Amino acid sequence: MTDIRELANNARGWPFEEARKLLSRTSGETPEKGYVLFETGYGPSGLPHVGTFGEVVRTSMVRHAFATLSDIPTRLYAFSDDMDGLRKVPDNVPDRDMVAEHLGKPLTAIPDPFGTHESFGHHNNARLRAFLDSFGFDYEFQSATEWYQSGRFDDALLTMLARFEEVRGIILPTLGKERQATYSPFLPICEKTGKVLQAPVVSTDVDAGTITYRDEETGEMVETPVTGGHCKMQWKADWAMRWMALSVDYEMSGKDLIDSVHLSGKIARLLGAHPPESFTYELFLDENGEKISKSRGNGLAVEDWLKYAPQESLSLFMYHKPRKAKRLYFDVIPKNVDEYLTFLGKFEKEDDAAHLENPAWHIHNGTPPQEKAYLSFSILLNLAGVCHAHDKDVLWGFIARYAPEANPENDPILDTLVGHAIAYFNDFVKPTKRYKTPGDMERQALEDLVGELEGLDDDADAEAIQTRVYEVGKRHPFADLKSWFGALYQILLGQEQGPRMGSFIALYGISETIDLIKRALAGEDLTAD
Repeated sequence: MTDIRELANNARGWPFEEARKLLSRTSGETPEKGYVLFETGYGPSGLPHVGTFGEVVRTSMVRHAFATLSDIPTRLYAFSDDMDGLRKVPDNVPDRDMVAEHLGKPLTAIPDPFGTHESFGHHNNARLRAFLDSFGFDYEFQSATEWYQSGRFDDALLTMLARFEEVRGIILPTLGKERQATYSPFLPICEKTGKVLQAPVVSTDVDAGTITYRDEETGEMVETPVTGGHCKMQWKADWAMRWMALSVDYEMSGKDLIDSVHLSGKIARLLGAHPPESFTYELFLDENGEKISKSRGNGLAVEDWLKYAPQESLSLFMYHKPRKAKRLYFDVIPKNVDEYLTFLGKFEKEDDAAHLENPAWHIHNGTPPQEKAYLSFSILLNLAGVCHAHDKDVLWGFIARYAPEANPENDPILDTLVGHAIAYFNDFVKPTKRYKTPGDMERQALEDLVGELEGLDDDADAEAIQTRVYEVGKRHPFADLKSWFGALYQILLGQEQGPRMGSFIALYGISETIDLIKRALAGEDLTAD
């Protein structure tokens, strides 16, 4: 363990950089609370999404890196802001009229439109936990409602009340004049309606632990405790209060929350707390380079990715350059799958120092699975195309001949990729295929290639086949070999780019490839099953 720890001290990956910040924060000593606390936040007015996954998986990577550097215990809280007042009815819920009747109430005080839980907030919290559990994350769920109503926030709320005007002094310069006139860090919850009120606070009583606000409907003055769930905090003040109450040591957030992190940090310091170490990640873009928006629906959902690729490839996407804006759309999936397979394949041959730089180490908490990578995802996609596969057995028939030792039981990663490749091919590759009719030069080269392939043994390996393909390309007046391979991809596969032809032919079969070429030369429809 000592050797790994020494290597980790010099590891360059960003999770280790973040972990070293935390180690410095603690001076290598266990905090008074007995552990280092990581936190991720969640707004349960909607369902978990790809950003939720990204934040938890990245935080978990830092947590594991920290555990490699130190023996200090750690915990991860997944904190749900379920006491927020619902501002608008989501589009994707049933019985929207019923939900509309409860606008303004805390999410945990609104009946569940799905009819499965005691409240809308509880329903979405359950979805969050199921979402996180499906990925095997190690976390502890925390509910804002429970923390407020149980009194566990009370000490922090009373401290906030004692610094009421100073907190306002931090926030007011960031607001417009109209909002400045009514802003209060405390939002009272109306005893009559149950709604979270944006009501102007007229006075505070630190000794009594109360605020007095003007009821905007009746005009009467109402005094209410700030403790016990009678009030909740406004967003930036709430974040700071939570950091103080929980003694949070580390929390990530998106680029859109930079100002909030800054202001909440100032409030936390005012309250005598040490703000957590922060990490700002960039936001995701769609294929047009525009910011992904849940309301616009221009993003790629987690369930979409997982239909076409394994979870680990999405984790790799999250690992790579988190401070750089990246396009998150369907076309990036195959590249990330093959990169994941490459990193996984390298791991077994690397030494301990290289292991810590390998994303597979971070994705699998230091112990990646060992499985031979027989085939790339891109080759599986092309195989699915030429053999018109609609089920896994078809592809496995080719794979078993190419690699007799491989089988679905002993190679679960490959078996999973086979299913994903069929789904991805049929939904995204097949509709875009455009087959080129060979010209005279291409026709002569293809006839030449048929002759070369006919001269090979049926069990010729990929290198021997690749050599013959190269030789044919050199014998014909293509501008370069890239043009020759481009012609093969367009004529035989119906696409601009493709796999290494030697490997593909070895997998698909020499006689099958000869038949495919002859069909193309005869002008047959290669898209026909």
